[in-house]
Amino acid sequence: MREAVIVASSRTPLAKSFRGSFNLTRPDDFTAHCIKDVLGKVPQLDSKEVEDVIMGCGQPHGSQGHNIARVAAMRAGLPVSVGGLTLNRFCSSGLQAIAIAANYVINDGSDVMIGGGVESITMAKRDSDPNPWVKEHLPGVYMVMGDTAEVVAKRYKISRETQDRYALLSQQHGARPAGRVLQGGARADARHTRHPRQADGRGRRSGAVLLREGRV
Repeated sequence: MREAVIVASSRTPLAKSFRGSFNLTRPDDFTAHCIKDVLGKVPQLDSKEVEDVIMGCGQPHGSQGHNIARVAAMRAGLPVSVGGLTLNRFCSSGLQAIAIAANYVINDGSDVMIGGGVESITMAKRDSDPNPWVKEHLPGVYMVMGDTAEVVAKRYKISRETQDRYALLSQQHGARPAGRVLQGGARADARHTRHPRQADGRGRRSGAVLLREGRV
């Protein structure tokens, strides 16, 4: 039975939207940086063995358009034989990309896949052309995350204190070295309009994981 295993992972730091350290850094550039970094952690792997790069993206247009997974793969120096697939499931896009990459390994015979996610709130051009009928009859389809959170909190009676406790617990888990299995940091050169420094750890990011076939 084939099993997909995560061989290596990489991500950029987070940075504030619009005024953070990545506010002039193209999303395809920092995604390419993650791809190169994750491959650099497995030097014995020939990049020609990578079959496909799958990236999740909640706003896959503008500088994140033109199949950003393929663009980033080429920008990272992968051979033109390596494919690219961009998918959108909004906040779970990156997780979905990794799940699909794993499925390729388990069920479709792929040996090496790269899966991850990318988003730049600063450079993303928001889609402002909703379907009129859907907007009228099912407005929740276009509901933004903040409104969604309010609905969920009221429907399931989740208090602000409960949310804050959960957020604190999540932050504490992320700060533990043992909790960084999928969060190996990649130092990145950032283009920005303010402080010339590495990203400050808040806002948007990109990341990638390298999956290979294993056997059990």
